[in-house]
Parts: sequence; C-alpha cells; structure tokens
Amino acid sequence: MSKKATKAVDNIFYKARMEAAKFNDSLNSREGASEKIGIDRTRLARIELGSLNPYPEEVLLISDTYNAPELLNHYCCHECPIGQHIAIPINQENVENIYKLSISIFNLLGAGNEMSTTLLDVVEDGKITEDEKPQVDYIVGNLKKLSGLTNELVIALEKLEIE
Repeated sequence: MSKKATKAVDNIFYKARMEAAKFNDSLNSREGASEKIGIDRTRLARIELGSLNPYPEEVLLISDTYNAPELLNHYCCHECPIGQHIAIPINQENVENIYKLSISIFNLLGAGNEMSTTLLDVVEDGKITEDEKPQVDYIVGNLKKLSGLTNELVIALEKLEIE
C-alpha cells in the first residue's frame, strides 16, 4: 500500500481516488490509477497536485474510473470558463445525505404552485414592471436553488447506482 500524498491531500481529484481506492486496491497508487484511467502517471500527479488543469476528456475518464460524478460538477464550476458562468456548484454534504437532499427538493416543489401562478401573472403581458421585480427575483432564486439541488440529487443517485 502506498503512502498518502501530503501535497495533494486537499485536491478533489486525489480525494476521489483515495475514496475509490477503498473499493479498488489498484487505485491506491497513481501508477495503478493511471493504468486504469489511461493517462500518464506524471500527468495524473500534476492534476492531483493542482499544477495542471485536466482536459474535459480526462475528467470524464477519471470520474468514470473513480465512480465520482461530483468531479464533473467541480470541473465545470471551477475550471471550465463556460461552466463557471452557467453551472451551479454542488454541496458535497447534500450528496452524502440523500434523504436530507430529497426533503429540501420536496419543500421547494411544495411552493411551486404559488410560484407558478405568480410567474404566469408577472409575465402575462411580456413585461416585468418595477413592482414585479421582487417577485421575479424570488422565483429566479428558488429556481436556481432547485436546479442546484436537482444536480446534487442526480449525482447522489448516480453514486448509489454503481455501488
């Protein structure tokens, strides 16, 4: 068994490999992981040390190999210039507590009928007036929250599916 990498210990790719190594001993070392993933061991080391940003294709391979779909969200939110504008970062604690996550989604959906009615009233004339702006901001905020929670639920279910 290999020793822990002290410089990479806080890196999300390293953490994902160590978590995956609990189920697949060959992932304990970068050499074993690089063989499974199909990328050079030195390149994997540089990714884990944070001195090199992985290509999107590499993130897909790493995510699949480690059963870590949260890496895709991390890449989109923190390393992809387009994703940084449109992706919503997940809350890892929510992914680990699927029950709590489900309750949060159901609570937001419960307010859905009121929000739907308000939204239809606001956009009926195709314009948002100054007095309607707070209602729209409230609805947009809840939709963003729902979108983020939905992403977290998808990731949590994907992790459960394979384990």
